[in-house]
Amino acid sequence: MENKHIFKIDMVLIAVTVIGLIILVGYSRPLIIAPVDEFETVETNVLFEIEKADRILIDDNLDFTTPDEYVVKEGLEINLKPGDYYWKAVGVWGSEVRQLTINSEVELKLKKLGGVAAGRFGVVNAGSVNLKVDVYNGTELVGNVKVGVGEEIEAEGSKFVGGQDG
Repeated sequence: MENKHIFKIDMVLIAVTVIGLIILVGYSRPLIIAPVDEFETVETNVLFEIEKADRILIDDNLDFTTPDEYVVKEGLEINLKPGDYYWKAVGVWGSEVRQLTINSEVELKLKKLGGVAAGRFGVVNAGSVNLKVDVYNGTELVGNVKVGVGEEIEAEGSKFVGGQDG
């Protein structure tokens, strides 16, 4: 009779301990607010919003063999090149692994230059990848130039055709 009573007390203690551990693990696991899993964007600056974590690990492979490590702070924005990434938050416990894709954006803008440079254009790479731009005068190809991200070059022509370099 006394053994049954001790057994019941032991079972209650074990149950309370297990419930306590479940609550503790759930409370200390990082809370990921953004970005959502399988997030796709053409923006190279990605905002990470995470609670209960110290670090973020980002890698281009699921095994995290060569991860980049960032210290978590409010409003953490990370600049990433176009590609597929895997990331997770690390605190007392680690979060689940999430996937993120930065798509390439090809955007070419022209600015007509005045003054001495009349008939010339400023060719601006407003996309997220380096561009190779073919310059035409009418239908004749007169040259090609490479334009880095955010870079502006001067060119003379009547038509400009750009595409991703490489």
